[in-house]
Amino acid sequence: MATASPPAGHTAQPSTVGVRVHRFWRRVTEGLEVSQLWSQFETETRASYQLYSKDVAAKTPEGLTTRGRHVHVIKEFFWAVFEKLSPARRVLLLAALVMLCIPHVGFSYEGQAGKITGVELDLHFWAGLLLLILLMLEIADRVVMKRDLQIAREIQTWLLPGAPPQIPGLTLAYATRPANTVAGDYYDVFPRPGKTPEENRVVFAVADVAGKSIPAAILMATFQASLKTLSTAQVALPELAANMNRYACTNSQGGLRFTTAFLALYDPISRSFDYINAGHNNPILRRASGQIERLDVGGLPFGIQPDVTYASASVTIAPDDWLIIFTDGLVEAVNASQEEYGETRVLGVIEAGKSDEPAAMLNRLMAELDLFVGTTPQHDDVTCMLLKAA
Repeated sequence: MATASPPAGHTAQPSTVGVRVHRFWRRVTEGLEVSQLWSQFETETRASYQLYSKDVAAKTPEGLTTRGRHVHVIKEFFWAVFEKLSPARRVLLLAALVMLCIPHVGFSYEGQAGKITGVELDLHFWAGLLLLILLMLEIADRVVMKRDLQIAREIQTWLLPGAPPQIPGLTLAYATRPANTVAGDYYDVFPRPGKTPEENRVVFAVADVAGKSIPAAILMATFQASLKTLSTAQVALPELAANMNRYACTNSQGGLRFTTAFLALYDPISRSFDYINAGHNNPILRRASGQIERLDVGGLPFGIQPDVTYASASVTIAPDDWLIIFTDGLVEAVNASQEEYGETRVLGVIEAGKSDEPAAMLNRLMAELDLFVGTTPQHDDVTCMLLKAA
């Protein structure tokens, strides 16, 4: 029997069920392809494993046999996960695990007329229900935390400068990429008025607080506040750095939460940079001739010792000179082979685009970094500030 074909010019419409399934799948995946979903799963799994494995490694003694080590690692991994739950949720998880191990429970009772009735319960269903409740509670915590982190990120964004300011003799661009929702990196450019117009300066700052996420972000905010406050005093740069260090020592937990920083005062009239490098990655000064200089004069990071004395140095910026100020997240970014990006690649990008404007150069540098890193998770905040003399 022949099958009727649709009329010419008429295409078959997808079924209602198919449309609903497609919409459901797009809502679940937010439009991501399978390869993107797998990459996201790998990234999240690797990050979670690293979180738990730190606890396991810290509690694994030396000298165990291969079998004993495996048993110990499994036990400690369980406790590493288990102890991150609240006591009430631990009880729920234990109850669910017991129900999974004892899938069926039966009992009997005597009913009317002496009839014996047997009842058998499938505990798998109740175990699944308890795990679902536990998952819902954990998701609720995650949503609240994510909302709070987003608010913290917005506040942190307010602390950073917006569009680059207009500075005589300089063009500049800057960007930061947090490894987490909030960052411990800080950069800023703002005027420092002097007693006379000839004494007006521009403050440049790039800093990196030890650690990541919320603790580092809080200290980053205190660093920004102290820098803005202490910069109003008409003191020399070494004294400003010493004051910053003494303040940082009051919030560094005995030096554990130190801050590396590069501070500079720019004189638009003489085109000179007075700077102090407090344990920071050495900024790179590329002269128009191609000569490379490192700005390495300074002292210890802020927050380690309260009585440190800082030395300063000065460089003059000539037309077509480039100054690259960055945090270690840029040069220490790694690819899938655990190879670092390194300063050599940064210098290669600058050399290739030396005639570009800083904004174009910054876009080129970040694109090259993305190409190098690929799908490897970002492990540290990345901040970069580019200056070009006109």
